[in-house]
Formats: sequence, structure tokens, C-alpha cells
Amino acid sequence: MTSLVAVAHGSRDPRSAESIHALLDVVRSLRPELDVRGAFLDLCAPRLNDVLHGPAVVVPLLLGKAYHARVDVPAAVAESRVPAIVTDVLGPDPRLESAALRRLSEAGVDFNDRSLGVVLAGAGSSHAPANEAVARVARRWARESGWAGVEAAFASIASPTVPEAIERLRRKGATKIAVSSWFLAPGLLPDKVARLAGDAVVARPLGDDVEVAQLVLDRYDFAVARQIVAA
Repeated sequence: MTSLVAVAHGSRDPRSAESIHALLDVVRSLRPELDVRGAFLDLCAPRLNDVLHGPAVVVPLLLGKAYHARVDVPAAVAESRVPAIVTDVLGPDPRLESAALRRLSEAGVDFNDRSLGVVLAGAGSSHAPANEAVARVARRWARESGWAGVEAAFASIASPTVPEAIERLRRKGATKIAVSSWFLAPGLLPDKVARLAGDAVVARPLGDDVEVAQLVLDRYDFAVARQIVAA
């Protein structure tokens, strides 16, 4: 059976690797017979070269198609010289939104609170389409929720910033603020978002949500099926 190698960005913050490993434990629980391995592009071990042995499907644990997805992951796989298929990133997908909304619910957010403004906070990228993907989610939530408003915000590079998004929501009449974490794992940027959010309610990253785990397996299954058809 072709191995599933899930590769995350990596962080010096140990909570990040712990969260990724917890997610992969959920993946294993859903598919016990599958060889599931975790790796990181940078900053912590194991690296992709350390676990990529023999035919594999590499699933980038990335929410959008920014630089790491478009450049770093393919380059790391090519450097390994191992026959491997690289799948699409996890986003966009409705299951990521479901996971983010569950995290808000866990934080005590009322989905029909018209006094509440919600910030959907992501990493930010120099690749505009990656930022726009987050903004589309925010616009959809704004249409479908009972909140005062929803604004996308970014921790680095892109705008608006979290304080700017909060100010926009205040102008729309929001008297309370909650922040949805469009991050897979804890780390430097999610911590920055939390600091900038002040006294707002901040939901935790998506982490070991079961729908995120199912999404990882779907990326793997699609790649294997495509490989079989091509053969």
C-alpha cells in the first residue's frame, strides 16, 4: 500500500508539532491499515527526506496555495528523488470551514448573536489568490450568519491586519469581537493574532478536528485513484 506522508511547515514552537502529530493520530484512527507518516519542511524534525522512502503520496498540511505549497513542497520532494505524488493542499474545502466554526463554538460563540463581529484570521501571503481564498470564506460567513459582520484579517504581509478588521466590525455595529483561527496549528503567527485581538474571544487552530483528518485522507485517496487510472 502506498504510504501517506503528510508534510507541515514546521515551527520552533513545540505546540505546533504536537498539534500536527495529534491530527495524524486521528488520520490513523480513521484508517488503521494505512502507513501514515508526518514530516516538516523546516524548523523541526523529521524532515521530508527522513521519512520519504519508497512510493508515497505527499499531502501538504497547508490551508492555501501560497509559496510553501507552490515551491517548497515540490522542491523537497524532487530533492528526495523518491517516486511520490504531491496532492493539492487542504484548502479550499467546506470541511475546513466546518472545523473553524466548531472551534468558534467551543470558544462560546453564539451563531445568532447580532452584536458579534467575527475576524477570520489567517497567515497572509504575498500570493494574492491565497489571501482571496480566506476573504471568500469571510464573505460567505457574513452572508450566512446572524452576526454583525465577518472580516478576513492577516497576521503578516497582507492586509487588513487584525486591529484593522476589528475596527471595520466596530463600524458595522459590532460591540463584541471573536477571532476564528484560520491556522492548522499553534505557533508564532497564531500567537501574534491573539495578542493583536486584545480582549476578543480567540478560537484555537483547527488542529486534530476529525473533518480535517478526513480531508487529509480524501486528498490521499484521490491521488491513489488517479494513479491507478493512469496506470
